[in-house]
Amino acid sequence: MEHHVVIEKLCSCAKKEGLSQISTYDAKAVAFEAAETQLAYMKGSFCGKHEFQLVEVDDNFVIGMVGGGCGCK
Repeated sequence: MEHHVVIEKLCSCAKKEGLSQISTYDAKAVAFEAAETQLAYMKGSFCGKHEFQLVEVDDNFVIGMVGGGCGCK
């Protein structure tokens, strides 16, 4: 079974970094680890004008923005 890490909305910071909106993994544990790593990178390297959260949806992991739209430039 495939498991996905999905960035719900690619903000301009994500686009500048060339991040893929969807990444696919064979194992759920590997997908979760990749999602946590991606989330930490986004929190530490992006503009800081919004926050991100990780949510599990149907054995997949979605990284979404918390509140409001993107303030990236």
